[in-house]
Amino acid sequence: MNTEIERTVRFVKEQLEGAEAGHDWFHVERVWKLAVSIAQSEVCDCETVELAALLHDIADPKFHGGDEQLAITIAQNHLKDIEVDPDTMESVLYIIRNMSFKNSLESSDEQLSDIREKRIPLRELHVVQDADRLDAIGAIGIARTFNFGGFKNNLLHHPQMAPRLQMTKEEYKKNTGTTINHFYEKLLLLKDRMNTQKGRELAEGRHAFMETFLQQFLEEWEAAR
Repeated sequence: MNTEIERTVRFVKEQLEGAEAGHDWFHVERVWKLAVSIAQSEVCDCETVELAALLHDIADPKFHGGDEQLAITIAQNHLKDIEVDPDTMESVLYIIRNMSFKNSLESSDEQLSDIREKRIPLRELHVVQDADRLDAIGAIGIARTFNFGGFKNNLLHHPQMAPRLQMTKEEYKKNTGTTINHFYEKLLLLKDRMNTQKGRELAEGRHAFMETFLQQFLEEWEAAR
């Protein structure tokens, strides 16, 4: 582990002390390890992958009044402090800014232009994005979803509240649906949104586990009525 990564690990641990359990250091650590594993099967810059994975949830907007700039500011200041080269810094910040599910609901003209001109770290973005999405599904994904639902005091389930399957970024941010609906609105969609071959392979088993869980949950719900 190089010095920049070691310092970033220490920094993130300090910053996320006391964070909500689904978005704490242990979440970041899992994403980091998954990203390193996926990167071994891809042609990409490993330092960029590791730094982006470590910093991707440094200030999740959900816990900071919807402020999407705060994470960029904190990450940028840290990267300057550890003297990361400008190109790597730019790539890491781009990944942090663009990897979330809600941001994938809308593609800006600027983003599409960047892709065409090959100015963005697309392979590295895909690796970190897959790692983060993998931690959102499967057994850990289920646990994180119910933990966050409890944190927000959301209903577990309401048979008359249908999932909202077509939402814009702004609608998604303001959505206050049930925890079970979140599976249909996001988590069950992630398997088919994986970018890398390894990400797709790892997602299969986790996706199947969620389907089994939901079937059991709904059967028990109906049996109790």
